[in-house]
Amino acid sequence: MKEVDYIIVGCGLASIAFCEQLRAHNKSFVVFDDNSQKSSIVAAGLYNPVILKRFSEVWKAKEQLALALPLYVKIEKELNIKFDYKLRILRRLNSIQEQNKWFTASDKPSLEAFLSTQLIKNKNPQIDAPFGYGEVLHAGRVDTETLISGYKNLLRKKGFLKDATFQHINIQLEKSIIRYDNFRTKQIVFAEGFGVKKNPFFSHIPLTGSKGEILTIKAPDLKIEYAIKSSVFVIPLGEDLYNVGSTYNNEDKSSAPTATAKEELLSKLRTFVKCDFEVINHVAGIRPTVKDRRPLIGRHTKHENLYVLNGLGTRGVMIAPYVADKLFKFIENDKILDSEIDINRFI
Repeated sequence: MKEVDYIIVGCGLASIAFCEQLRAHNKSFVVFDDNSQKSSIVAAGLYNPVILKRFSEVWKAKEQLALALPLYVKIEKELNIKFDYKLRILRRLNSIQEQNKWFTASDKPSLEAFLSTQLIKNKNPQIDAPFGYGEVLHAGRVDTETLISGYKNLLRKKGFLKDATFQHINIQLEKSIIRYDNFRTKQIVFAEGFGVKKNPFFSHIPLTGSKGEILTIKAPDLKIEYAIKSSVFVIPLGEDLYNVGSTYNNEDKSSAPTATAKEELLSKLRTFVKCDFEVINHVAGIRPTVKDRRPLIGRHTKHENLYVLNGLGTRGVMIAPYVADKLFKFIENDKILDSEIDINRFI
């Protein structure tokens, strides 16, 4: 049997961030993934340190960006591909009152580094924005599909990836060693996204799941190189293509795109985009969301060498490196997990 320090189940944003921790500390590992979870791939991929609905700071935004941005630079260099794009995010303001709220928020110590104090006038005739925009600083977009595809190729070349469904029933638990397939390992980290609901060891964790759907449109006359946040996001992809999203559905747990969500996105888009456009793609995925909007990280209550890395919700690009760092230090250095991310907070 082949011995590795870790088995990781899943290969989304959380798994990639944890793999980078293992590689940085010379730990051996193998990743099992069957492409069943699509939330990371269909994500808009924005890293945005501000909650633009309420003009408030994202939880641990500074700490998350301090880890995420250098990590993505490192991965880009190693893979020799581009997936991290610095991107202006403009919040479309709907009234004089919202303009005043923006100025008030930009004066807060926690937000002054992220919110520009200069309002931007709309000069694009294809967009209805009479009250202008507020600009978010230190924001960008990660092309998650390119990142995940490129990283999987790296793992395959190194022999670290098994393109196979992980069979939880085949785990053989011993005191300090786990046997699975032809591997012996010290611990398993489950980074399965919403797929954890089928995991007999962690199916009990309170992961609710929220379905999100995104459209890709072609709009030759729109001509914007910045993202706009209004009732929906409009994110430029290049070549007159834009992502439009996203919806939030806590009831439907299927991964199939729906006509209802498509119409919702289109009706909201038409409230501020005037030009013609064509819908060329429509995708859906289940985000691993939690009722208190915090990740689910920690150790199984009975099996001390089984761990979960989950619950990244809508901001996986920012959160993944942060929680991967916390989990690695918890496992390897016995550093206590913060109570707000520890799965034991629900016990």
